Amino acid sequence: MNIHYIHKLITEGEHQQLDFKFEIADSRKIARTFSAFANTDGGRLLIGVKDNGSISGIRTEEEKFMAEAAAGMYCKPPVPYTVKEWSVERKKVLEIIIGRGGQKPYFALDDEDKWQAYIRLHDKNIVANQVIVRSWQRRSKPEGTYINYGPNERLLLEFLEKNEFITLPKLTRIANISNRRAQNILINFLALDILEAVITEKQVLYRLSPGFGKSEEQQLPK
Repeated sequence: MNIHYIHKLITEGEHQQLDFKFEIADSRKIARTFSAFANTDGGRLLIGVKDNGSISGIRTEEEKFMAEAAAGMYCKPPVPYTVKEWSVERKKVLEIIIGRGGQKPYFALDDEDKWQAYIRLHDKNIVANQVIVRSWQRRSKPEGTYINYGPNERLLLEFLEKNEFITLPKLTRIANISNRRAQNILINFLALDILEAVITEKQVLYRLSPGFGKSEEQQLPK
């Protein structure tokens, strides 16, 4: 059963919730994957598996300590995870399971000693933009989020009633406001679940959340 389970995972290939690593050679680099999984939908790391899916196995117990350092020393806040050991083809494979985090954003220390929040997009870890990061931070504030529902906020909702998506540059143009003001509007609406972010490799798009419609809009202050 052990072999069947690991081979079944490997046949899926690397994707949004699965990553293969030959080894953990650098705790700082692997921390990005911890951050990305925790900030997105969670996932699994298979250590001792090459990119092509062949099983190499881990060579020492050092991998466990490297994973511990990645999650604790190079992630802020520390990323919770569990480890399982599997014997496959007479080789040891580590399965590191990272759940979707409850304290987003989770930051990882990059090569320039800067704390960056990563998100998982397909099989890649990418840096989350400041709008998304700040919306996570605002959502977690105990005092909640309050908005001044003015002409710019109304313009945004009216635009999204007729168009599926909007970008930050588009909002600055149609509302004729500063980039900072446009960011704050998007941040507030994301924190309140009025909007959701759609992340692509080229840009971040914003659209109305599925549960937000005209009835909800009518409840906002005029």
